[in-house]
Amino acid sequence: MPEAPGPLIPYYPVSLNVAGRPCLIVGGGPVAARKARTLLGCDASVTVIAPGICAEMASLSPLTLERRPYASGDAAAYRLVVTATGIPEVDGAVYADADAAGVWVNSADDRAHCSFILPAVHRDGAVTIAVSTGGSAPALATWLRTRLAELGGDGLGPLAQLIGEARERLHTDGRSTESVDWAGVLNGPLPALVRDGRLEEARAILSAATGKEFQN
Repeated sequence: MPEAPGPLIPYYPVSLNVAGRPCLIVGGGPVAARKARTLLGCDASVTVIAPGICAEMASLSPLTLERRPYASGDAAAYRLVVTATGIPEVDGAVYADADAAGVWVNSADDRAHCSFILPAVHRDGAVTIAVSTGGSAPALATWLRTRLAELGGDGLGPLAQLIGEARERLHTDGRSTESVDWAGVLNGPLPALVRDGRLEEARAILSAATGKEFQN
């Protein structure tokens, strides 16, 4: 008989600002390198602890590299920890240390030793599409992420930037952003115009919707 799935955990979805914050990667292999690359892409201050590192990890910068085994208590000095050694005893010890210190920790491919899990992510400028299956089916999360990215198409980042500018103008005028029918605007030609690079026409639509002209 197949093993019954564990109880569904109602994970709380958030977007963390890790820019400049100390984050720890334990492990020097390809999986750990991918985790480090993602954190560096979010401007985190990343330290890697591992006796040895792969070529992909060695190519990353800026990193603080400590070429040694993990030592008890290391995790407590960081805001966020990812452990990906592939050695259950080490990953378990990192989890125990981090959890005891109140530090958020992810253990690669080991949901039982995670206080947070990582979704499948697609980025386009300010837009992030993140899909999670609660750690139960990562392949499904990746498949859904890809389909959603294809559905959204190109230009989501520039579209978000234009809408953000329009919202900022409303705030500057002391007006509520709730005064605009954003769903109606987005269900119209605006996304296609941005996707086609017809930004002046897109700005005209937003100016009409918000009653405020763009300042070039």
